[in-house]
Amino acid sequence: MAMSKDVRVTMILECTSCIYFSKESSQYPNRLELRKFCPYCYEYTIHGEIKK
Repeated sequence: MAMSKDVRVTMILECTSCIYFSKESSQYPNRLELRKFCPYCYEYTIHGEIKK
């Protein structure tokens, strides 16, 4: 029998300076923020975790 594995958590990241997506106020102070490349802005910006 196969061993049970941990469930992976899927997070959705959104560019904080991009105009193509809606701005969502952060109600949770411990949300993940990463600096990554945005294909719409064509630059490296901070992407924050959103709830969907």
